[in-house]
Amino acid sequence: MENITVLPYTPQLEALFTIIRNKDTKRNEFLFYSERVIRLLIEEALNHLPTQEKKVTTPTGTHFTGSEFVGKLCAVPIVRAGESMEKAVREVCRAIRIGKILIQRDEETALPTLFYEKLPEDIAKRHVLLLDPMLATGGSVCKAIDVLKDHGVEEEKIIFINLISCPEGIETFIKYAPKAKLITGFVDKELNSKSYIIPGLGDFGDLYFGT
Repeated sequence: MENITVLPYTPQLEALFTIIRNKDTKRNEFLFYSERVIRLLIEEALNHLPTQEKKVTTPTGTHFTGSEFVGKLCAVPIVRAGESMEKAVREVCRAIRIGKILIQRDEETALPTLFYEKLPEDIAKRHVLLLDPMLATGGSVCKAIDVLKDHGVEEEKIIFINLISCPEGIETFIKYAPKAKLITGFVDKELNSKSYIIPGLGDFGDLYFGT
């Protein structure tokens, strides 16, 4: 599927995921190693942005033909867990604009409800990095995509980034937003009866923010 990118499962990435999935990992270690995975995901997402040719002169006085990003960029975390990915975005993308979307999942029905949104006024002119560490049922990301579209964002300008996904969530995402892109670190086996990813790592937001 051309719009779905899974990070290559290198020995380094395998080791990082082993640490953050371990229930005995201490919080400071979880923060450090999960942020390393997030950084890899952000870097990969930037590879999917449009570029154009650019010629420069090097310090040796010779010419080099390279490229530069075309357009404006914005990151939109799905609050709360998505905010864990902001740090990596700011480290990689200088002075990036940040929006917020708050969507909560009903634990009984697993259906998403929109509570809050705050986006840059010119977001319709930007490419959007939509951030949420876990893709389970896909309900929250679909709701977030609705919000972005309501503000004029074109579907093909949306890149959804997450650490762990599952087949059910990916299928929902593809059907709902076939022109959007998905960058994920790992595709887990399935959802359980409570709509949690298995084997997963539990509630990412609770682990990251210590609640």
